[in-house]
Amino acid sequence: MKFNNLVLTSMFRGKKVMRLFDENGFDYLPGESVIVPENEEMRIDFPEATFENPTQCLALAIDREKIKETVDLLNEKFAKTEKNEVWQIDLETFHIKNSLEISSTIDRLVNVSRENNKAKDLFADFTLNELLIRLMQTQARCLIFDNYHKYQGNNRFAYIIHYIKEHLTEKLSIDKLSDLACMSKPNFFRQFKKEFGLTPIDYINQERLYFAKKILADPRQSIADACFKAGFNNLNYFFILFKKQEGITPNTFKRNILEHTNA
Repeated sequence: MKFNNLVLTSMFRGKKVMRLFDENGFDYLPGESVIVPENEEMRIDFPEATFENPTQCLALAIDREKIKETVDLLNEKFAKTEKNEVWQIDLETFHIKNSLEISSTIDRLVNVSRENNKAKDLFADFTLNELLIRLMQTQARCLIFDNYHKYQGNNRFAYIIHYIKEHLTEKLSIDKLSDLACMSKPNFFRQFKKEFGLTPIDYINQERLYFAKKILADPRQSIADACFKAGFNNLNYFFILFKKQEGITPNTFKRNILEHTNA
């Protein structure tokens, strides 16, 4: 399969094995997206698909002028913090796990396409702009959050991510982080959210919850242990954040871990 435009594909159901760039195939699962450059051949296998259990995937071909329009607008009006960096679709970070924002934007774009509305094209254009921006923010998170060691010498946010990870269980204030980034507090908060699609506090909480889950997997550790050792100082707040991110309470998460371990 080959398209004349860049294609954003997103898996909804089932499993594919995708082959791109003449490389070995990789598993392509629900909740993930793959960006395919224009005129790049996709070779796809469906190892588990049946009539009763079909594979479902969306492929959205995006005109290069639409991409250029969105990228140019971002670079003109919302420039990145580092002078040597620009907004762009990163074709090296082509296989990503969808953020909640990407998933919900794709859902809205599909729903708009099914509407019988005179303003349908306008709504679709707005939603596509949002999708491209969400995509670039997600790629920025993959690049900086996952490879901060590589970039911390020339990217202040990579340095901040390194600092957060090194001091995760300690008190972390936005005042301290903005000072380390050599930025005012409002500008640091605003630029961080603009580039990555979430606030510094959101990121710290995500990392602490990830660490708390590791602690909860240890049967010798209590829920209170996980809360305070991960850097939270309020058990009720920990419960609220955990339920919001994981969809279940810490109690249920720990019980599921124990049941799986004893099975």
